[in-house]
Amino acid sequence: MDRAMKNEKNRERVLVLSGGSTGIGRETALCFAHEGYRVFELSRTGHSEDGIIHMDTDVTDPKSVDGAMKMIAQQADGIDLLICNAGYGISGAIEYTDPCDAKRQFDVNFFGTALMIQNALPMLRQKQGRILCIGSVAGIIPVPFQAYYSASKAAVAALCEALRNEIAPFHIDVSCILLGNVRTGFTSSRQKSQQGEELYQGRISRSVAVMEDEEKNGMEPSHIAARLLRIAGCRRLRPFYTVGFVYRIYALLVRLLPRRWVHAIVGYLYAR
Repeated sequence: MDRAMKNEKNRERVLVLSGGSTGIGRETALCFAHEGYRVFELSRTGHSEDGIIHMDTDVTDPKSVDGAMKMIAQQADGIDLLICNAGYGISGAIEYTDPCDAKRQFDVNFFGTALMIQNALPMLRQKQGRILCIGSVAGIIPVPFQAYYSASKAAVAALCEALRNEIAPFHIDVSCILLGNVRTGFTSSRQKSQQGEELYQGRISRSVAVMEDEEKNGMEPSHIAARLLRIAGCRRLRPFYTVGFVYRIYALLVRLLPRRWVHAIVGYLYAR
């Protein structure tokens, strides 16, 4: 490789994205590819296209993630941006949630994020890259009957805060992106349990129905992708970004109102 080609490769902006096959991830991959990024999309069901290189990856499998990162290292001189987006949701009463289902929720949403970060850090250090983790407003305002999803996203937020200080000497910036309701296939793929419905007097199904109605009228995934692109271009990242005007108000109220008031409002909306 001559010097000109090598310099060009060194200037190449590289995005590694988990969960990029559908919804927010898919729109994000397309958005960044359109802006000139070389996108490595890691998921179980995606496909390659112009500017996007798909790699079959299960974020819950250490060997799968390690193998994908080794392949990326062979094709790119470091990573400019890592976006941890892989995730899904379960719903149901805490009392009746199968421990295996709860563990799977954390394996994908939390430990999958941690595994991506662990494997990407050596290449992020090469370019003093950035990390964006997709969190949720549910991580700061837990939703009844979606407790394990809320807890997994709260754990992602805590991971990001701790990580910022750990890797600050390497000049790698980290941010957790708190999303509200987005109109994607996430809604239809939610793993729902109505066990205990009679005991809970129909409140399980009513709560999830309210949430799903809000999701179906939520933000477009293309809006989230464009926002991620703007955030990635900021001179310095804030620890948290809340996407959507209404959800920024919610996040502000959580900080300002007594917690019992927040609890009462959430209960009225989602636990009646």
